[in-house]
Amino acid sequence: MITAQQLEVRAGARLLMEGVSFRVAAGDKVGLVGRNGAGKTTLTKILAGDALPASGKVLTTGSVGYLPQDPRTGDPEVIARERILSARGLDDVVRRLREAEVDMASPDPVVSERAMKRYARADNELHASGGYAAESEAAQIAHSLGIEDRILAQPLKTLSGGQRRRVELARILFSGAETLLLDEPTNHLDADSIVWLREFLRNHKGGLIVISHDTGLLEACVTKVLHLDANRAEVDVYNMGWSAYLTQRETDERRRKRERANAERKATTLMDQANKMRAKATKAQAAQSMIKRAEKMMAGLEQERRADKVARIAFPAPAPCGKTPLTAAELSKSYGSLEVFTDVDLAIDKGSRVVILGLNGAGKTTMLRILAGVDRPDTGSVVPGHGLKIGYYAQEHETLDTGRTVLENMQGSAPQLTDTEARSVLGSFLFSGDDAHKSAAVLSGGEKTRLALACLVVSSANVLLLDEPTNNLDPASREEVLEAIRSYAGAIILVTHDEGAVQALEPDRVLILPDGVEDLWNDEYADLVALA
Repeated sequence: MITAQQLEVRAGARLLMEGVSFRVAAGDKVGLVGRNGAGKTTLTKILAGDALPASGKVLTTGSVGYLPQDPRTGDPEVIARERILSARGLDDVVRRLREAEVDMASPDPVVSERAMKRYARADNELHASGGYAAESEAAQIAHSLGIEDRILAQPLKTLSGGQRRRVELARILFSGAETLLLDEPTNHLDADSIVWLREFLRNHKGGLIVISHDTGLLEACVTKVLHLDANRAEVDVYNMGWSAYLTQRETDERRRKRERANAERKATTLMDQANKMRAKATKAQAAQSMIKRAEKMMAGLEQERRADKVARIAFPAPAPCGKTPLTAAELSKSYGSLEVFTDVDLAIDKGSRVVILGLNGAGKTTMLRILAGVDRPDTGSVVPGHGLKIGYYAQEHETLDTGRTVLENMQGSAPQLTDTEARSVLGSFLFSGDDAHKSAAVLSGGEKTRLALACLVVSSANVLLLDEPTNNLDPASREEVLEAIRSYAGAIILVTHDEGAVQALEPDRVLILPDGVEDLWNDEYADLVALA
């Protein structure tokens, strides 16, 4: 399936890993884990053939299906259903069938007769490619991932980031690829879809490499773990399931600590003895031998795992504002004949904490984009109040300029900062040294999340619009974001599938889309968060 041989992986000048070799065979379900920035996404791109290692090689047999973190692939004019079917080359033949069906109804007998012939040829091709069963299979996968029929009929350009990602996941699963490379596949899925995906991956007969912070998915599917240790620039291979891996990893770390402590005691004894002997010329050579032995003893040890660094995340002190800094009235939005929501009113008072709920496709992301001024409503208006300063965190990081560096993105968000001040903020978000000059385009999902949050920190915003802010984060970084939400003094409007984020927010109100119903928050709404 996939064999990696002596890979060296770098992000710019920074070494992520070296001497990495492993094999993924049919039936192997591999969890690729490590802290944000350790190189998980970079390694996955190399395995998929979308990037090259600094040295070493990847050998692949059989077909590979790769789901990247960024779903914005494919022609935006293509219909979602056709995008999924294109995984097996069925999109063109289905499109010709539909066009022929329309022409067959023509009152012109010549047009109708030609259309019937075209229909017969396309129908034969469809049967030869797996027939209508394949089209039905694609529809079943799509529905299992929460993609409704109306979404399947829409062009990709009209879909939200979450909808686009689910379409791409459906396409990869429908492809029948022998090896699946999935980068955070549960992002934007509701609870039922996640349960279905776990079962699908558990029963997949080919190889699987998955990056995920969903421990339930890892527990259900994984039979092997590759742990990327950013401190040692190495990959540890554990041929076991998730629970056994967690136990074994801690056992390995305790062993490393014991071995290092024993070796340090012995090396210290040797060095002390050598220092006593060096003063005598007759014993200088023996002393030197002892010193070399002590150095060799320490050099042969595995490094003890250091605590992973975690970004220190805190939202800004909000700028002064009036009693109601943001008001929206009679908002509606449609894409062609598709009505997303209508007649939505919303008033955000100073310090308000509002969560927006609704099924996938109900318009939650669209609402935030309208409130942020990124998109315009079809009707209605958004009225800024006195002193309004909006900070918008987009789930697909659209607020980042991928044509600029990390530092340039920070300076664009806060031009008043000096170079030293900007670097100081970036350092607290784990962008140090040359990392500041990395292009935003090459950042992993977790790194983009940290950069987008860093840009919020310097914004002085008094109304934060947060769209899935905990996606792509390791557990420690997620906790930092939750604490930032708890302690922020300004207003927050939150869209999330993360129940922990809603608990941290302690919302006072809820806006339910697409109906636009606003209500006081109560615990009964908490049950809808994971389903929304």
